[in-house]
Amino acid sequence: MRHILAGLVLSGTLVTVARAWGGQLTNIRGVNLGSWLLLEPWMLPQEWLNMGGQSCADCSKCIASESSFAKAYPETVDATFAQHWDTWFTQDDVNTLKAAGINTVRVPLGYWIVEALVDRSHESYPRGGLEYLRRGLGWLQDAGIQAILDHHALPGVQTAGQMFTGNCTSDVQFYTPYNYHRALVWTAVMTALSHLDPTFGSVFAIEAINEPIMNATLTPGYGKFQKNFVQVIRAVELVLGIFVPSSGLSLSVSPSVSNNFTAALSATSSETIFPLEVQTALLEAVPILLEIGIAFGLQTIFEASAFHHSRPSLVANFMDVNWQYDNPSNPADAAIGPQAYDNHLYYSFGGVAAADPKSYLISICNLTRIQADAAVGNSPLWFGEWGLATQFNATDEFLYKWADAQKLAYSKSAGWIYWNFKTEISTLTNGSALARQWSYLEGLKLGFLTQDPAAYHDPDVCGPYINSTTHSASS
Repeated sequence: MRHILAGLVLSGTLVTVARAWGGQLTNIRGVNLGSWLLLEPWMLPQEWLNMGGQSCADCSKCIASESSFAKAYPETVDATFAQHWDTWFTQDDVNTLKAAGINTVRVPLGYWIVEALVDRSHESYPRGGLEYLRRGLGWLQDAGIQAILDHHALPGVQTAGQMFTGNCTSDVQFYTPYNYHRALVWTAVMTALSHLDPTFGSVFAIEAINEPIMNATLTPGYGKFQKNFVQVIRAVELVLGIFVPSSGLSLSVSPSVSNNFTAALSATSSETIFPLEVQTALLEAVPILLEIGIAFGLQTIFEASAFHHSRPSLVANFMDVNWQYDNPSNPADAAIGPQAYDNHLYYSFGGVAAADPKSYLISICNLTRIQADAAVGNSPLWFGEWGLATQFNATDEFLYKWADAQKLAYSKSAGWIYWNFKTEISTLTNGSALARQWSYLEGLKLGFLTQDPAAYHDPDVCGPYINSTTHSASS
């Protein structure tokens, strides 16, 4: 085992084998469950104000994130957020998504969903979200919709000035040994739950980090974290006796702990085949899992049951290497077993194409990101965030084309996941103006998005624009 794992980590040949694993991750037609367990006030401004939040131009200057809300309302934050979690994503939404042919959801999560990882001496977040995650995943499993657990908000904050990090601040501290470690413990916990908690049966992938800083010189240690992230997932799976494709890995569990997963995980954490960071993450996950077991009646599963499983190994998921610039680490170099890559493409923020309909269509119809990623081993790739938002006032006629053209482009990869499944419709959002271009469900109602997600209004929409010489080099 020691030599096999070392070979996987260090041998270029073996890593290439793991990297090439395809996993049949094709035809993903999905939506994000944004602002459910990780609330972004811009998506539901009236509800946020009703909850007690505030609105300001600089989200670090007022109550405009989960962290600032928890600090402002320490006695009531948990109950307030429980009401939000209970109503923002419901069984009715699952039914609607299933009827619309959605087969995948990406679930944005903050690290505080694992409450033991929060340092309450200076960090404040709502508690109780895991109960609602378990309920929602159960609904999705019953509907046959698969799920990606997306570590969307990292300990210490991975990107400055963003509501999606849960703490809108310029003080970015994720890229430190302490916070990398907390993210690895989170990964160990989520991997164990994904395989052992019956409500997590829809989970097929865990994403390491959402949208790290693009400048790779500002993310020291990120490449090492990528490798540790994968090894944490595979270590938990080896304890469970789960086969990891293309790895040749195996692990013998002592008979004395063969009916006690947490004891077996604790024993495995001392194996020197794993880097020290991985060992300590596994060990520190054990008491957290025991607490979760008590809270949700999983003690028998965690501590008194045969735990060898035939379930497939999870897909380790990363933002693609081309998300960053200035000599970034390549997550493909971390691959052991099934791995996939995520790209986000929003034209509304600029920098992709000139702000007019023709330039948008020329750009998307000549998209080269899939080929560029594949050339450096980042395949299979899916587009984990995209939408219909534009930098100009888009007509309905254009949005029909814009939806078709993007779906056509992204379907050449493993598939697509729209941001978001819904947004608020209120006076503060100018009625349906926000939802028109950001809500998948509203896009369905308006007809821009087809009822069959694999269908198109015009499958030849890109015909007039393919091979144009004027599309942006950044496409």
